[in-house]
Amino acid sequence: MENKQDNILLMLENRTEVLDKKIALGISSSLGWKELSFQGLGTLSKRLASYLISIGIDRGDRVSILSESIPEWGAGLFASVLSGATTIPIDIKLTEWEMATILKDGQPKVLLVSSAFLELGLKLKQDVESIEHVVILNESSNRDYPSIYSIPEDAKHYKWRHRGLNTTAFIIYTSGTTGMPKGVEISFKNVVAQVKALGECFDLGIQDKFLSILPMNHLFELTVGFLTFLCKGTSIYYSKSLKPKDLFHVMQEKQITFMIVVPAFLKLMRTSLEAELKQKSKLAQKYFKFKYFLAQFIPCHRLRKLMFKDINKKFGGKFKGFLSGGAPLDISVANFFDRLGLTIFEGYGLSEASPVVSVNRKGAYKLGSIGKPIPGVIVKLDPETSELMVKGDNVMKGYYKRPDLTVEAIDKNGWLHTGDIAQIDKKGYIYITGRIKNMIVLDGGKKVFPEDLEAVYEKNPKFADVCVFGGKYNDGQKSGTEDIFVAVYPTDDFKAAFPDKKDLKREVRKEIKEMSQQVSHYKRPKNIIVVDKPFPRTATSKIKRKEVKKELLNQ
Repeated sequence: MENKQDNILLMLENRTEVLDKKIALGISSSLGWKELSFQGLGTLSKRLASYLISIGIDRGDRVSILSESIPEWGAGLFASVLSGATTIPIDIKLTEWEMATILKDGQPKVLLVSSAFLELGLKLKQDVESIEHVVILNESSNRDYPSIYSIPEDAKHYKWRHRGLNTTAFIIYTSGTTGMPKGVEISFKNVVAQVKALGECFDLGIQDKFLSILPMNHLFELTVGFLTFLCKGTSIYYSKSLKPKDLFHVMQEKQITFMIVVPAFLKLMRTSLEAELKQKSKLAQKYFKFKYFLAQFIPCHRLRKLMFKDINKKFGGKFKGFLSGGAPLDISVANFFDRLGLTIFEGYGLSEASPVVSVNRKGAYKLGSIGKPIPGVIVKLDPETSELMVKGDNVMKGYYKRPDLTVEAIDKNGWLHTGDIAQIDKKGYIYITGRIKNMIVLDGGKKVFPEDLEAVYEKNPKFADVCVFGGKYNDGQKSGTEDIFVAVYPTDDFKAAFPDKKDLKREVRKEIKEMSQQVSHYKRPKNIIVVDKPFPRTATSKIKRKEVKKELLNQ
């Protein structure tokens, strides 16, 4: 029989009773810090949950959240769960068209928006038939729509709705460009498995303070950075600015102890620290280099922190480390922070695994690896392809309304096929060595699917053929990271209109840039190549992407 105590529903109630006045969530603003206690979070969540039920939300209905990271985002999530709904978080960086495509697939009844996204939310309501109500999550000067603070407080009629562990908690959309978005169904069982496992891996508690910088629609941030750490009683803080100097200020003021990041952020932090060092005297720079060299022979991180006391003060003085995921971590970046006494716990995951599969942690740490599987997760390699396969309570239910894609991802024995090629050493540490899938992983962890972009650009009647692929930089600040390339074979008529190759290239680039307005900024290719012959194809007429990439990038 299912244990209802083993559910994130009651986690909020438990934390509210035990921690009461302790700060749960906070955000910096021009007027200082706006903070929400565990009790306040519980009160707002229940009030909004009661309102959602009163306007017709039933078990299994969808509620979508469109908002930047603010304390009320969490209240919106818990309210959706308490009302019995399935939550669909939306990436605020998507275009309006992409958002509408996702919402039409997910069909939410209610759209929860921050005041900053109210105008866009109202446009989406007109475009998406299923949306019946728009509710504002934070304070708003607009009195025409209800907000979490203006709806009536009805403490006597809070209505909790328990749902089974196998029912869907979240639908996380991984792509929405082709008109056929792919929603990953994450069950309550998946969430509970992640919260328990990550809670065991990281010894954080009520004394810790977590700085959240990743978007809340990011499953890594939602499952680990929000639910896991909140469950452990950790205070979570948001910053409206992601500039290193502003983040350092928050870290110092709140004495932050932990962060979840993507590799691009760590590179940015290293660049900022190195730029500051260059402003110092030559003697100071030589002294730093001497200490940096010496640190490699000192195994104790506490001693390293003392050696670089000034740098550690910038991080607040109590900082324990980073959890990095979403994209491969450059070993030079990991070594840089390691020398300073700041540990980076690199992990690996994918949305389909809720998302964490493996992670480095205290007692099981190996620099350069993605760690060992988290508790409750089993991994193995396909004997023919070396593809990493995953099994456990963390594996998704499937793709929303796409059983055809689900059976491709999860085999009949329950193994999730990740599409990543890996190696596992004798001690159980995992190393990702490549990808079977065509997916492009950008520096910040964003994932781009070539087929999605091709579906956009192929609509141009001036293009006879289009091929999108990822290519790595070999030098400079972005060395080792991937970027998007698009190769275009123009039609004969288009080539005839612009016989000069320079003019043709200019016009192709112009067409690509115009069509790229349909997709999110991070998906827009900066590398545009014009080819003078059709792409090689398979017997089934599929472009031989690897051949195209090899030929064009080796020129």
